Amino acid sequence: MDMGDILEHIFAGRWIAGTKLNDAIKSAQQFNAQGMKAIINYLGEEISDQHQVDQTMDMYVRVIRYIKNYNIKADISVKPTQLGLSITEAEALSNYSKLLKEARSSSVFVWLDMEGEHTVDSTIKMYLSEVQGGLTGICMQAYLKRTESDMQKLAKYGAIIRLVKGAYSASKSKSFTSHSEVTKNYAKLMQMEFEQFTEFTLATHDIEMIRKAQKLNETYKRKLTFAMLKGIRNGFAKELARDNRVSIYVPFGEQWVSYSYRRLKEAGHIKLVLKSLFENQGV
Repeated sequence: MDMGDILEHIFAGRWIAGTKLNDAIKSAQQFNAQGMKAIINYLGEEISDQHQVDQTMDMYVRVIRYIKNYNIKADISVKPTQLGLSITEAEALSNYSKLLKEARSSSVFVWLDMEGEHTVDSTIKMYLSEVQGGLTGICMQAYLKRTESDMQKLAKYGAIIRLVKGAYSASKSKSFTSHSEVTKNYAKLMQMEFEQFTEFTLATHDIEMIRKAQKLNETYKRKLTFAMLKGIRNGFAKELARDNRVSIYVPFGEQWVSYSYRRLKEAGHIKLVLKSLFENQGV
């Protein structure tokens, strides 16, 4: 069995909802029944073919309409390179605007995901072009050294941030490379969110970090949501959802291989992935 077969065996049906939109909707409904919201992502990235960008746009419009028509409690999450950033920045900006128009008409929240370090400036530009219209947030990555200054800038615009550790890689001059360094910076950025933002999401499986955030929120009383990946500590997420807002990241589609490899390589994530194989996920 090669690595691709191993990944497919591990991830199929557990960390990936499935290949079809109906799989994602079914998974979202299961999490909704447990008191949790979903963040639905159609897998794919680094798209440089115009036809494929158009197909991706069509799929996200379908996701939005399914969420509305079936009363699903879910956001959507889209990558800039899915919207054409690998073609031109103008293409991505135009498609992001079109997608938000559709989403706002259905009251669906749109997360703009962050990708590799080379896309950060364009991603922030895209987000700021639509932030005043509402119903959109941006993902920020704690592994990048520049994130603190980027968040300082975004705070001035009333941004809504989903803070993650990050699953990409960058040079040592631009990034924190060890798990401990990334965790330390995550805690620093989390403190900053409580001080400067009124609404945000903390995407983490770190129980100690979650407890620290709960304690901070007793003082700051922010609109705080915790987010986790489908298939990792979802039993704990179900318990957390009894007294907190919780969202589960639900990816679907056929382009799952690069997503799976990146998650496995993410600092500190491999232990969680292996441990989750033996956990009751609660759904």
